[in-house]
Amino acid sequence: MKVKNFSDIKAFFLENVSIKQTIFKNTFWLATGTGISKFLKLALIIYVARILGATEYGKFTFALAFISLFLIFSDLGLSNIIIREFSREKEKEKEFYSVLSLKILLSLGALFLILIGSFFITSDPAIQSLIWILALFCLVEGFLTLIYSFFQARQRMEYQAWVTILESLVVTGCGFFVILNYPSVKNLSYAYLFSSLVALIFVLFFFHFKIFSLKITWQKLIWRKFLSMSWPLALAGLFSTLYTYTDSVMMGYWKMITETGWYNAAYRIIALTFIPLGFVTASFYPMMSKFFKESKEKLQKTWNYQMETVILLAVPSVIGGIILAPRIVGFVYGQDFTPAILALQILMVMAGLVFLCTPFSYLLIASNQQRNFFKITSSAALLNIVLNLILIPKFNLYGAATATIITYLLILFLFFRFTMKFTLVQPINLKLLFTFIVAFLSSVPMYFVLLQPQIYNLNIFLSVLIGVLIYFTSLFICKNVIKPVYEKI
Repeated sequence: MKVKNFSDIKAFFLENVSIKQTIFKNTFWLATGTGISKFLKLALIIYVARILGATEYGKFTFALAFISLFLIFSDLGLSNIIIREFSREKEKEKEFYSVLSLKILLSLGALFLILIGSFFITSDPAIQSLIWILALFCLVEGFLTLIYSFFQARQRMEYQAWVTILESLVVTGCGFFVILNYPSVKNLSYAYLFSSLVALIFVLFFFHFKIFSLKITWQKLIWRKFLSMSWPLALAGLFSTLYTYTDSVMMGYWKMITETGWYNAAYRIIALTFIPLGFVTASFYPMMSKFFKESKEKLQKTWNYQMETVILLAVPSVIGGIILAPRIVGFVYGQDFTPAILALQILMVMAGLVFLCTPFSYLLIASNQQRNFFKITSSAALLNIVLNLILIPKFNLYGAATATIITYLLILFLFFRFTMKFTLVQPINLKLLFTFIVAFLSSVPMYFVLLQPQIYNLNIFLSVLIGVLIYFTSLFICKNVIKPVYEKI
């Protein structure tokens, strides 16, 4: 698409014209919305950790981790099924009315389970009240996620970006007001709940009057139809939740509240590296769902493009993160969180594995392989629970981080095997291997530059910026020097 005037610019960023333009538009808006949201919320949570300390922060993250174990029951995989089904056939959108009513019932059921479970996981009344407040916040967020799925099915990620930015502005403003004037994790939880309610009210009005007239219908046949497609994803989501949050819940249950704070402080930093991964995979998923039914060649091409992007992001993120971990933790949290440094370095390896695993997960769902996806996540959850039971008592947060790495190694192996056997895509080829080699070679100069004391001891933002510039400069040179070889592959 050629851009010549303002109308063309508007169309480029707000309309779906071609495959590449649509992917770029969706990625741009997801990057904008997610980037601003993550940055603002990270700034808030860093300040919270500094003001309240590792123990109080540990209570907050423990409550969220426990709640997360039950959130799958409020969704049961419906969000991913909506994206897949609605992106293939627009006339199915009328079934959204019944999906919405099903979501309400599921959320009420999940809330009941969380309230009952809170009395068994802790005897601390303060943590129990945190769980109740944050449970309402997370369930409200679940309705936002459901509507985001509708936007993604239509490939209108700009709407999602606007709502995400609105919510992040409200939660950050409320959060800073509370933590400066009435500092406590309980008051912070109320701020989170209030902001999510504001965002939900706004998006419901916007959705109803601008996108799709809202109403609720109670059609059990539609419920049964969607649940028959989503139950493998629901179980897979349950098991993926187990291997994601079991470590924090176990540490909290074993009274390692401060260690939970250190561990989740490291995880918060890791979450920053997942920002580009999230909007890249979200932009490609509707395309893969569509091409699964239309064209094997386009599906393979889309897969290759996605994996090349993921590899080029993953390799420098892992190497740079391990090098700069001491500087990042010191700058972000201060000396009280020094034990989080080694956990962060271990988890950076996990982050690289997550980068590689995520495209496989979306591909399996797009290829109607929910049941095989469930088999992978159930195996991973079982392994992770066993490893956590063995490693956490001996090595606390470092044992939890190590268990996570081993778990994702198993996941990557199983994803590769199932993709080869059950999908139309060849997951690895010479071009992707070449991309990995180029990414690694381009990271070598970055590695040695960041190790230099005059660079390493700069302000952390400058160090990161220099690392990024060195990497992409090396990448440009590397690709052009060996371009003839690359083009022959």
